[in-house]
Amino acid sequence: MEGRTALVTGAAGGIGASVAGQLAGQGVTVAAVDRDSERLRETTEKLAADGLRVIPFAADVSSAAEVESVVDAVEKQLGPLDFLVNAAGVLRLGAVGELTEEDWRTTFGVNTTGVFLMSQAVVRRMTGRSRGAVVTVASNAAGTPRMEMAAYAASKAAATMFTKCLGVEVARYGIRCNVVAPGSTDTPMLRSMWHDESGPRKTVEGSLAAHRLGIPLEKVATPSDVADAVLFLLSDRASHITMHTLTVDGGATLGT
Repeated sequence: MEGRTALVTGAAGGIGASVAGQLAGQGVTVAAVDRDSERLRETTEKLAADGLRVIPFAADVSSAAEVESVVDAVEKQLGPLDFLVNAAGVLRLGAVGELTEEDWRTTFGVNTTGVFLMSQAVVRRMTGRSRGAVVTVASNAAGTPRMEMAAYAASKAAATMFTKCLGVEVARYGIRCNVVAPGSTDTPMLRSMWHDESGPRKTVEGSLAAHRLGIPLEKVATPSDVADAVLFLLSDRASHITMHTLTVDGGATLGT
């Protein structure tokens, strides 16, 4: 991977930050994109202090104008992109009857439209070079119903199928498009769902009342567990893999 260039969205924290750091550790120059400019600056400064080449670019992935502008700026400053990782995501919880239209629009705006806009802008440039790899970080909820997560699960299901349809269209250009589907991962998003110190234990045990299985491996994933899967799918070791979903959930969805 050394000498290549990547754009990672949602890079201010959680899985996105871990992906950015691991890619940079492999000698990749990383454009770290997030709408939270302050957190993004703090994250990239920490990575830079470790000698890693990670450059911040603030942008809202749900805005077509901002996406096109930031991709143009990245390629002008860092050179042609070899990799795209769609890791930006938001979570709005609530039963279907309680979700607001704003909850729905915001969730799809980032989790689905953001993937569409960023993939379109980057892959358009990749096709002219006949190389590249895209990984969308979705969720195991994309294929398994979850109570009070209808908007999130639906948005991730849409992002998953979009990425695979894109993969069909651009395979002839040598561009691979894959999906990583994490389960419960120790990120600010998951922690926002915990109400007290019992949160991690309850996540591992599951909930019969919520029709939610526990985690057979009896541990919550770390962001680096997910980043490892992303890096594999971007790497030449996965050169004959495209339109695939790699689930990283400790067995929570029993391999389905």
